[in-house]
Amino acid sequence: MRTLWRDEDGAWRTTLRGRQVLADPRINKGTAFGDSERHDLGLTGLIPAAHFTLDDQVARVYAQYRRQPDDLARNITLNALHDRNEVLFYRLLTGHLSEMLPIIYTPTVGQAIEHYSHEYRRPRGIYLSVDHPELIEASLLASDLGPDDVDLIVATDAGAILGIGDWGVGGIHIAVGKLAVYTAAGGIDPARTIPVVLDVGTDRQSLLDDPLYIGNRHPRVPAAEYDAFLDEFVRTVGKLFPLALLHWEDVGVANARRLLERYRDERLTFNDDIQGTGAVNLAAVLAATRATGVPPTGHRIVIFGMGTAGAGIADQLTAAMVAQGVPEAEARRRFWAVDRQGLLTRDMTALSDLQRRYARDPAEVAGWRRDGGLGEHAVPGERTVPGGPGVADGISLAEVVARVHPTVLIGTSTTAGAFSEAVVRDMAAHAGRPVVLPMSNPTALSEAAPADLISWTDGRALVATGSPFGAVDHGGIRYEIGQANNALIFPGLGLGVIAARARRVTDGMLLAAARAVADLVDTSTPGAPLLPRVADLRETSVVVAAAVARAAEAEGVASATLDADLAGQVKALMWEPRYRPVRPA
Repeated sequence: MRTLWRDEDGAWRTTLRGRQVLADPRINKGTAFGDSERHDLGLTGLIPAAHFTLDDQVARVYAQYRRQPDDLARNITLNALHDRNEVLFYRLLTGHLSEMLPIIYTPTVGQAIEHYSHEYRRPRGIYLSVDHPELIEASLLASDLGPDDVDLIVATDAGAILGIGDWGVGGIHIAVGKLAVYTAAGGIDPARTIPVVLDVGTDRQSLLDDPLYIGNRHPRVPAAEYDAFLDEFVRTVGKLFPLALLHWEDVGVANARRLLERYRDERLTFNDDIQGTGAVNLAAVLAATRATGVPPTGHRIVIFGMGTAGAGIADQLTAAMVAQGVPEAEARRRFWAVDRQGLLTRDMTALSDLQRRYARDPAEVAGWRRDGGLGEHAVPGERTVPGGPGVADGISLAEVVARVHPTVLIGTSTTAGAFSEAVVRDMAAHAGRPVVLPMSNPTALSEAAPADLISWTDGRALVATGSPFGAVDHGGIRYEIGQANNALIFPGLGLGVIAARARRVTDGMLLAAARAVADLVDTSTPGAPLLPRVADLRETSVVVAAAVARAAEAEGVASATLDADLAGQVKALMWEPRYRPVRPA
């Protein structure tokens, strides 16, 4: 029997009483409960007598937050608040979004994931074990949500967490953090979301040896068992929650593209590491093309780190060129991809399907110098041995830049400092406004610091980064550094999918999202950022959602009727963090 639901006016109705009410973060108001609610819900004597407003409570918890000694402690404080009082958590977060986004999500969430088992306090979300696939349906039903009650599910197998790799069950934090951003930035109702960790084991020996590790204590399962588990999960989600967008997050690189291709034509599904990363990078490139006056088809693009993210970026840029009438094969010839083997060429035997699409003809590079590949990192989250097989005789990034004279250089390698002064100066010698996008997270793994890029190019570089960086002063101009944060795309995408009740996420919807983001910036002003400010995420999400919903309608995948005032329709859907009445049932 359900214990909590909503009335038509948005108020909560519950069978819970007393401490059970205070233990449910969806309805707990603490000292903001009115006298009649305290009486009717059995809270008399369980809360101090004073009454405080939501704004009063925000002031108190913000002071508590500011007193924390470091970012990990701040993350733990915010998660504890999230577990105690959801409305208060989101009112605090939305009021301080620029300050707290790096704490609740990247980069600090990486630290929280590494310490998950040791800092474990309270479960949040759904934990599914590959050892018990028969429990998937019962576990999802434990959310106490019905078939029309779920808009969004974020699921991870924790195989490629940010730039830190496989962290097992601790990956639940990435799903929780992602959903927090969906709500804070996109107004997705948190009561209609579910975070899920798919615990398929871990290959991290330190976790397997840790007596406090709380996940499955065995290596990741073989592909056949993994696929069967994922198939059952996707089937069950479709059965129980047919309206839900299934968002894949930080899935291991061996599976991410394969899962997306496997399910995207039969389910409403989205992979942020591939599609979201690609779309936000496309937005940055589209904004840069306005500043350079050169269309995307006129650029030479080098991608350093051709894993899941790198291929997703290449795919989105290719789709944008194809949309302008360029044949796909010709569009792909605008790319040069460098990974652990060096420049990818078609004669290499160990390429993935996604890498092979962008590999060059070996005859084209027959005379190029061979002295190294990507180096210490292969793709985000996967370390390789420096100088290992296929690296020593690879064509290096420096050689590619010297030969290609790229106009756009994108980094998704998690190789700190890879965009060296020599490489950048060489690029800038042949490009009037070089576009340099060091996208790796966290900040310590960024391929270059914006201050260096601006200095080495005497202010000519157009720069956006994956991690947050401060403004750069150079030559009397202040350069604002746009952060190519996926939060510019995915909250609005999710909101647009909900507004349109889309049946699928299409390439056209992603392209529409990227164009909407790019249209929000004016690159004509010296020092202007390539992307909107993180502080304006809610406004950005409205624009993105309207563009995505309209694209869904145009492509025939929308089930809802869209208003002429689509922005107004989208805003009306956005959940706001305010206390609703709580009534006894």
